[in-house]
Amino acid sequence: MSSRYLVKDALGEITDALSHIERASREAQLLLMYHLGVDELWLLTHQEDEVKESEKLLEWVGRRAKNEPLEYITQRVSFYSEEFFIAKGALIPRPETELLIDEVLKNSEDKNAPLTIVEVGVGSGIISIMLAKFLPNARFIAVDISKDALVIAQKNIEKFGLSHRIELREGSLLEPVTEHVDYLVSNPPYIANAAPLESNLSYEPKNALFGGEEGDEIIKELLDELLKREINFFSCEMGYDQKDKIRNYLKKTPIKSLSFYEDYSGFDRGFTLRL
Repeated sequence: MSSRYLVKDALGEITDALSHIERASREAQLLLMYHLGVDELWLLTHQEDEVKESEKLLEWVGRRAKNEPLEYITQRVSFYSEEFFIAKGALIPRPETELLIDEVLKNSEDKNAPLTIVEVGVGSGIISIMLAKFLPNARFIAVDISKDALVIAQKNIEKFGLSHRIELREGSLLEPVTEHVDYLVSNPPYIANAAPLESNLSYEPKNALFGGEEGDEIIKELLDELLKREINFFSCEMGYDQKDKIRNYLKKTPIKSLSFYEDYSGFDRGFTLRL
């Protein structure tokens, strides 16, 4: 890039550098918007403005050209119409996980009830935070095995002013939780260990992606804990091919109901179990 150039020229050069990436022009817009701290309207109406060369912007473009996720580069991600902090160490939230929020809300008949909700695999904290906004009297215990994820989650919890309602605990699955639990929610790792990954997923934490040899081992461990502790509700995200496995695993278990939901593409994506 030249030392002085126009907004439209910068957009063109960034788009060219990202030409091998899908939606390169849109990604160029986002990178420049975040770098300049402007919105899309400003970018579209200031095409003739001059911008100065920036080592930071060049670094961002180089990282994106290597297929590093845009969210890790800009350290921000949109979820459920809110913006969250994100960094390497936590899984990047996907739009499909918004459906998990909807599942919990659908099954929480009294939105003002003083529930104790436990989230296993808190990651960036987006699930507990959004549920806390919709369930004002619920208390949350959010667990993760990763110290890095807990640091990221804490930043988001503080940003939304929810430190008094969401308690973070380090540990595996429900191990750090001794209290009675009204509702268990999780977006656990559910990819089989040998499954090939797209290149952009290689930047994300493996312990948030891989769920074991078959992929559903952690879900089954959570189901075992649920039954042992007699937790009435469990909403969980899962792999598109795990519906029958989960149904068969629970075949001999006395439950009140088991319902599955699909993602935006029509694939099986999660379930809610009621004891």
